[in-house]
Amino acid sequence: MLRRVAQALPLALPLSLAATAASAHPHVIVSVKTVVVADASGTIKALRHAWTFDEAFSTFSTQGLDKNKDGKLDREELAELAKVNVESLSEYGYFTDIKSGKTKAAFGPVQDYYLSHDGKALTLHYTLPLAPEAAQNLREARLSVDDPSYFVAFSLASDTPVSVEGPACKAKVKAPKAETTQRLSQLSEADFASGKLGNADWSSSISFECP
Repeated sequence: MLRRVAQALPLALPLSLAATAASAHPHVIVSVKTVVVADASGTIKALRHAWTFDEAFSTFSTQGLDKNKDGKLDREELAELAKVNVESLSEYGYFTDIKSGKTKAAFGPVQDYYLSHDGKALTLHYTLPLAPEAAQNLREARLSVDDPSYFVAFSLASDTPVSVEGPACKAKVKAPKAETTQRLSQLSEADFASGKLGNADWSSSISFECP
């Protein structure tokens, strides 16, 4: 999906959206919900992501995919797009970081991926297992989902954005300052290219509290 939008934005989006994309970041807005799957000892085994894309991007991405013309997009019609999305995301490390101190987790092959559509927006569902050699414990781990280039703006969903499946641990979310994200959204392509991004930190950091 990200590869497709990067290639097609200048050519195929409606003029109003193209004008907006040409003038300011971000180009795509994603609302993130994540379930952190861990064993009884608190070792993280996988992440179950659900990423909901903004309506404009969802409309653009699904043009021509309603093959049976019933006005709905089912999982089968979205299957090929889901495959392309997941394969493209691997090039960017799934925009997901889990660290304990300076040790960064590696991920195994994606599992159980699919796209759903609620009539307005696309949601990409997928499970991202941690590689066995990159074990991370909830008590020490820090999780973030973000795009360093701010081409995609990731924000955590307002309703239970991060939860834990397994041990009785709770997620603690440290959101970026509102003025930081506001400033970034007002920057143009030229501003980003010239380095005006600076050292701004617009990602949400998630830590965990365990008994």
